[in-house]
Amino acid sequence: MKRLSLYPAPVARLIEQFAKLPGIGSKTAQRLAFFVLNMPEAEARGLARAIVEAKQKTKYCSICGNLTDVDPCFICNNPNRDNTLICVVEEPRDVVAMEKTREFKGVYHVLHGAISPMEGIGPEDINIKDLLKRLSQNDVKEVIVATNPNVEGEATAMYISKLIKPLGVKVTRIAHGIPVGGDLEYADEVTLTKALEGRREM
Repeated sequence: MKRLSLYPAPVARLIEQFAKLPGIGSKTAQRLAFFVLNMPEAEARGLARAIVEAKQKTKYCSICGNLTDVDPCFICNNPNRDNTLICVVEEPRDVVAMEKTREFKGVYHVLHGAISPMEGIGPEDINIKDLLKRLSQNDVKEVIVATNPNVEGEATAMYISKLIKPLGVKVTRIAHGIPVGGDLEYADEVTLTKALEGRREM
C-alpha cells in the first residue's frame, strides 16, 4: 500500500482494481494501469464501456446455464441441435472449447464449478438440480460428462453419473487425449475431438 501512495489517488485505485484480477500481480497491474493512461481517451472510454456493458447485458441461459445476451442462448434456440444429447461442462468457457471442435451437435449444460470438499463446494453449490430437471422434462438419450480431468472434475463426474443412471439415461465420460490435471479450455480442437470420439459409458 505504501508504494501505491506514491501515485495520484485515481491511478492507485486503477492499479488496485487491476490487481484484483486473477493472475495479475502488482507489477502487471501497474503496467496495465499505465497502458490505459496512455491510451487515447476514446479508446479508454470504449474499454470502460465494454466492461460495463458486458456486466450489465450478459446473463445465464435459463435452460443450459451458458453465458448469453439473449434467453434462451443461441445454442438452445438452434433447431438443428440434437436435444437428446447433453454435454455437461464446468464453465461457459468450456462450451467455447467444445464448439471449436465443430464435432458436437448436441446441447450443453454448464455446472458453474465442480464438487470440491476442500474448498467447501458441494453438489448443491453447482448447477446439478437444473440438469436433473431437464432430464425429467425432455427425452434425453445420452449425457456426456466433460468435466475437467482432475480430482474435482472426476468427483463431479462420478456424482452426476450416480444420479443419472437410475433414470435410464446413458452416461458417458470424455476420455482419450485430455491430460490428467489439465483444463478443457486449453485443449486444442484435435485433442477434444479425440476425447469426444473415445468417450466411455460410466
